[in-house]
Amino acid sequence: MEQLLAELKQTDTGSVMCNEPLSEYTTWKIGGPADVLVIPQNIQQLVSVVRLLRRYEVSWTNLGRGSNMLVSDKGIRGVVIQPGEGFDYARFDGTLVHAGSAYSFIKLSVMAGKEGLTGLEFAGGIPGSVGGAVYMNAGAHGSDVSRIFKSADIVLETGELVRYEIDQMAFSYRHSVLHEQPGIIASATFQLAAGDRKEIASTLASYKERRLRTQPFTLPCAGSVFRNPPNDYAARLIEEAGLKGLRSGDAEVSTQHANFIVNTGQATADDVLTLMATIRSTVKDRFGVDLVPEVLVVGER
Repeated sequence: MEQLLAELKQTDTGSVMCNEPLSEYTTWKIGGPADVLVIPQNIQQLVSVVRLLRRYEVSWTNLGRGSNMLVSDKGIRGVVIQPGEGFDYARFDGTLVHAGSAYSFIKLSVMAGKEGLTGLEFAGGIPGSVGGAVYMNAGAHGSDVSRIFKSADIVLETGELVRYEIDQMAFSYRHSVLHEQPGIIASATFQLAAGDRKEIASTLASYKERRLRTQPFTLPCAGSVFRNPPNDYAARLIEEAGLKGLRSGDAEVSTQHANFIVNTGQATADDVLTLMATIRSTVKDRFGVDLVPEVLVVGER
């Protein structure tokens, strides 16, 4: 690792930090240190990092805005890669929007609305980056990324830079091909449609009001913890099981939205995992439903 670290610092790969606490990089404010955190600022640096790690046979983990991720208390071994400010951009070209992987998905929906483009309204309350949204096929309000996706530039684990079209992404509910074929999204292009600015703004405002009223964004959280089972809602099952307000340490099943777990102070990853296990077993016993986690659990256990 010392030789790799020296080469990372000598090569044009971006910022390199050792033993960096990842609680500073996740919306849950939870997570131990990364052995090494690298923040490349452009595609060339990103490609260089991935190729270097492949040569040294060192594992890597991609970190976006940390809004859908639970990092273990022991942290992440190997290297964590977080696309930096050079990936934080959006550009409009007619009804197409090109965005870097680090760009806020919420901000993108707002900017699209100001451009009079419809199709991204569902993203108005999804915290996270464009890269994370594509990776997870993020969605809400009956729509998701797959409905507007055109292409993405991706650095595969081999270090090869490729462009994937929609038929290569294998989108399904909260899933993309990158779950099986590791890679880091550098940018994405979405196909939108011309719309009425006032109608778009009204829709965005209503979605925002609903989320502020029903979801606990005043406390650190990671969005929905479990996927909705077919023809049902995880929050309904968890609430019906009487689990709202259940605590483990400083982690709590939100009293506002049962499919959120909030950090009320100094919650640990183990606290969250304990609640997740209790929720899954209780819902299984009560309703015979296996809840599938939506959050990504990463790091040394």
